[in-house]
Amino acid sequence: MIAAAATAFLDALDPAQRTTATAPFDTPDRSEWVYVPAQRPGLPLRDMTERQRELAYEILRAGLSERAFAEARQIMSREREGRTIHPLSYYFRVFGDPAGAGPWGFSASGHHVVVNLTVVGDTVAGTPQFLGAEPAMIVSGPDAGLRFLPFEEDLARDLLGGLDDARREVAIVSDVAPDNILTRNDPVADPAVLPKGLSYADLTNDQQALLERLIQHYLTRLLPSVADASWQRLGDAGLDPVTFSWAGSTERGIGNKHYYAVQGPTFILEYDNTQDDGNHIHSVWRDLERDWGTDLLKAHYASGH
Repeated sequence: MIAAAATAFLDALDPAQRTTATAPFDTPDRSEWVYVPAQRPGLPLRDMTERQRELAYEILRAGLSERAFAEARQIMSREREGRTIHPLSYYFRVFGDPAGAGPWGFSASGHHVVVNLTVVGDTVAGTPQFLGAEPAMIVSGPDAGLRFLPFEEDLARDLLGGLDDARREVAIVSDVAPDNILTRNDPVADPAVLPKGLSYADLTNDQQALLERLIQHYLTRLLPSVADASWQRLGDAGLDPVTFSWAGSTERGIGNKHYYAVQGPTFILEYDNTQDDGNHIHSVWRDLERDWGTDLLKAHYASGH
């Protein structure tokens, strides 16, 4: 389905557009990504016809869950015009040939939405993946009170609020939240930069269930089959070493800057709401084995392809 959507998109482009929108699968910058306002490689939405944009969005729809696709489109449509940010400043790029037999990839990248897909045979890898929002909550006008990515915050607060004092003291690693996600946009995420916090093994059963819900909320940004496979891999690696850490204010509302991280043997989740006086969200899911399809490609090439 993803391959068909990518092929339909490419077939709708003229030769010049197709050149801009494509690159060899092994192009060196395939693992470079940014989530700040900036020009990127690829074909921007503003240089597409309305029909071409619809086909570009269909690739996102094919690679994401219904919920995550709706969230991504909401974020993209709400970016502020009149600045370097614009609703059509999102760049789409296809790596390799989605109609062929070899590995291929796709990226949609702009301010606060970065989706990277790597497809090897019938298997899809979907990280690094980034969603953010500025503002996190609209404070005036007809949409006042509208929140973006609310469950990224609410599920973590449910977990934090359910901790007893002793566990809470371990989970809260600092009264001051970092200014940004600590793994930044590095091609390879470094777990060593993250605080450890409170381990899954040291939680009660109810608290473990809350942490599992938070993790699965990030995983279910992707198609159910991919999310289920990702959850299975986490379980195979063991959940006991997974840690949850919180920094910054524990109070709700604008002005209360906060951050959390969840990390395990195979993955990292990070969230911050610190910029613009705590009204600007960043959230990222990194797979330490499968970012950019790394382990899939190793297996693919090791099998003689």
